[in-house]
Amino acid sequence: MTATSKDAKHVPLRALRGPGRTSLRMEPRAMATGVVLAALTLALAVVLIGTGDFEIAPWDVVRTLLGNGNPADDFIVNDLRLPRVLVAVLVGAALGMAGAVFQSVSRNPLGSPDLLGFGYGSSVGALVVIILFKGGAAEVAAGAVAGGVLAGAAVYLLAYKQGVHGYRLVLVGIGSSAVLVAVIQYLIAKAQLVDATRAMVWLTGSLAGRDWAQVWPLLATCAVLFPLVLGQNRALRMIEMGDDSAYALGVPVERTRMLLMLAAVLLTTAAAAAAGPISFVALAAPQLARRLTRSPGPNLLTGALMGAVLLLASDLASQRAFGADQLPVGVVTGLVGGVYLLWLLVTERKAGRI
Repeated sequence: MTATSKDAKHVPLRALRGPGRTSLRMEPRAMATGVVLAALTLALAVVLIGTGDFEIAPWDVVRTLLGNGNPADDFIVNDLRLPRVLVAVLVGAALGMAGAVFQSVSRNPLGSPDLLGFGYGSSVGALVVIILFKGGAAEVAAGAVAGGVLAGAAVYLLAYKQGVHGYRLVLVGIGSSAVLVAVIQYLIAKAQLVDATRAMVWLTGSLAGRDWAQVWPLLATCAVLFPLVLGQNRALRMIEMGDDSAYALGVPVERTRMLLMLAAVLLTTAAAAAAGPISFVALAAPQLARRLTRSPGPNLLTGALMGAVLLLASDLASQRAFGADQLPVGVVTGLVGGVYLLWLLVTERKAGRI
């Protein structure tokens, strides 16, 4: 199974020449898709900020964000709702980019953090802190990051045999997921009722109650890792063609793969620390972005924008249908993502790739 779409053939390219020998490769359809997704992200963010028990019109939201709102709107927008929306944008973007990296590294559309066990690793880390150590929000976030990183290291080491290859990475990840799910069930079964309830709320994945304390660490993580991953875009394109081809083109394959996987694991765990395990965004966003751009390569930036759009749209749908904080956004993404996964499997089977 390969992550490369048939629609990615014969994509028109343009190059802008810079000073010296520098040039910028342009794919008009991919650029247009990115602009549309960015505009859609902004539009959904404005609508979502205005959604809640106290409705605010979009133009009033924009006016308040620009510093011209009345005191009541200013408190609701800037103190209560803006942090939640920023967490949704950053979590969606982080998961979308992480999913694009894993699908490119594994050359498999099923190679996402959801299925490779990294999200479950974060869940185990968080539950250990909640159930065994009765930790607070900061300790739970740290436990989620530590658990995800340890799970990522374990999967990498178990999948390593003269390098890490796609099918072996996916198989080891699926096996690790099964083990980690069993650990999660054991921890919940042994927990006291209050701790088990708190653990289940965290495991659902939610944006409720998110404030600036979750925004700043996540923003700092994305600010560091997004440029690092985007800087490896060309190398990732080469790795998608196969290790031998990448080596021939001068790419240090294993070092690049390890660096990208580490960055993607950190993005995944940072997202889980901020909002809990939001399922299927990392799986669906890169594939949807690839189908929209019809462009070869990992589509890192459009995958990140698509992830933000998916999470914002899911949160908006849950609030519009059930009211604020009545249905956690993780339930919506799980439902939509499960349907998408079934569709993807049927499509790949018809195409003869599985």
